[in-house]
Amino acid sequence: MSAYPRQRPRRLRSTPAVRRLVAQTSLEPRHLVLPMFVADGIDEPRPIPSMPNVVQHTRDSLRSAAADAVTAGVGGLMLFGVPRDDDKDSTGSAGTDPDGILNVALRDLAKDLGDATVLMADTCLDEFTDHGHCGVLDARGRVDNDATLARYVKLAVAQAESGAHVVGPSGMMDGQVAAIRDGLDAAGYADVVILAYAAKFASAFYGPFREAVSSSLSGDRRTYQQEPGNFREALREIRLDLDEGADLLMVKPALGYLDVVSAAAAISPVPVAAYQVSGEYAMICAAAANNWIDGRAAALESLTSIRRAGADIVLTYWAAEAAGWLR
Repeated sequence: MSAYPRQRPRRLRSTPAVRRLVAQTSLEPRHLVLPMFVADGIDEPRPIPSMPNVVQHTRDSLRSAAADAVTAGVGGLMLFGVPRDDDKDSTGSAGTDPDGILNVALRDLAKDLGDATVLMADTCLDEFTDHGHCGVLDARGRVDNDATLARYVKLAVAQAESGAHVVGPSGMMDGQVAAIRDGLDAAGYADVVILAYAAKFASAFYGPFREAVSSSLSGDRRTYQQEPGNFREALREIRLDLDEGADLLMVKPALGYLDVVSAAAAISPVPVAAYQVSGEYAMICAAAANNWIDGRAAALESLTSIRRAGADIVLTYWAAEAAGWLR
């Protein structure tokens, strides 16, 4: 018997063509969704210092960048609106205003792109409230779950009216999926998809995002976002959203929660998305800027790891760039 190994896994790594043939995880432009920010009251795109190469767009620059991303082959676009400070109030009324920045931008892109991409909207109040929380506050300053649901329904209907194919309730309110589904159906939008942020954790990695949306938050969101260490609670939230009619599920953040992504994929009959959040993006950008890592290779490796864990869809600020790298 030969003293050498009979099992040689390296045979299947011998050339790029062999590795491509036996690859167990694919990463394609269609898997990627580009989050985009559009701000009211600015004349030119405004860079976000903590997120290199990401900007708050004007309506015009958003249209151009969105068209470029679709041409690159990304699977979809997720829009976030940034209103003027003077338009923020306690109930986030700028989010439901047909002339509010997010709804106007949705109409712009729906007109330009039609069904050439999947147009998604963040269905939350934090960008639009003067207190920065994801819901309506009660007299004691706590987020009122059920009053917030009523606002979410109006947000979702306004976004559907403006052309969104997908609404993304991200506030982690109890019952948000069922309330929005009922509201959309009653308004005649039975075909609008709900991407439920089912497992959204209270993460330190959201920091740059709050700069991106000019958040007014004081305090934290731990009464509605999940504790980072709670795995079983995440599965409970996922099952509840499935029972309420979620069409897609979201795990957010991604890289620190790949166990949750994997578990969600194992139990979910609907596609699972994961959001590579601003802090995850910024860390890799910072390391690359210091020549500590190869930024492009690290970005693609991170996206591949999210796909390997089971995500069907990945939201990432690299979506357009990565689509170009992958073509």
